[in-house]
Amino acid sequence: MSAETPASREVPQDNRFKIWRQTRPFWAGLFTLLGGLPIAYLPYGDMRLGNITLAMKTTAGSSALIIGVLLITLGLTMWFHPIVRVFAGVASIILGLVSIPVSNFGGLLVGFLLALVGGGMSIAWAPAPPVEEVLDSEDDGEGEASAETEALWADGIPEQREAEHHSTETTIDANGGRNSAG
Repeated sequence: MSAETPASREVPQDNRFKIWRQTRPFWAGLFTLLGGLPIAYLPYGDMRLGNITLAMKTTAGSSALIIGVLLITLGLTMWFHPIVRVFAGVASIILGLVSIPVSNFGGLLVGFLLALVGGGMSIAWAPAPPVEEVLDSEDDGEGEASAETEALWADGIPEQREAEHHSTETTIDANGGRNSAG
């Protein structure tokens, strides 16, 4: 901690991941990333059930691999660049839809559904209000004044602002004319 950093901005070590997760569309990125795995894997992978080998190879295997890798990349983009979350969400929905004919019914519908859910969550996600605003609204609700508010009251600034506010406040009468209220 330095003299320039207030003590209230320090974050305990156990809450760092929680705060990181809450400041970005974490679950949307996770679903999109997980949706890309079956889409990319199934055209190339073999499943063995005892002595039976199930191979789901398709002629569009490279397309499925590209779609899967792009979905994984979009999931990581949602995590590390949340500013482009709407673009990443729309792109993951489109890639999920394209994966139905290209990649074994969209990774046996598992990857398709995960990509659609992740894309929709990414589009719908909105950042939370900053911590300072939340703390200020909590202080106002409890009736307790913060240190900044107490300092302003001690300097007499709220009275000056209130006087300026009343002197410049105007109203509009029924005829559309402006009348001064102060």
